Amino acid sequence: MPGLPARVTVYEVGPRDGLQNEQSLVPLEVKAEFVQRLLAAGLTAVETTSFVSPQWVPQLADAADLLALLGPEPEGVRMPVLVPNDKGLNRALDAGVK
Repeated sequence: MPGLPARVTVYEVGPRDGLQNEQSLVPLEVKAEFVQRLLAAGLTAVETTSFVSPQWVPQLADAADLLALLGPEPEGVRMPVLVPNDKGLNRALDAGVK
């Protein structure tokens, strides 16, 4: 169709944006499986977590542990994280975020 791009990228934010709003804490293993299933479905950009204050967003307090459990990004896949401030940036860098 004229005027439409030949390709689009779906940038999935559910593991970060969706889980931060849950009333109860989602177990680390469940979060990892969620991300792995999104990748298995063919998504190539999945925002996995956020390095926000655990005091304000306890649902994402395990950000570093989640990244460690998921391991390195598969080839051709991006797994970015949200880093809202300097403190979060330092935590992300300590966790190996590029």
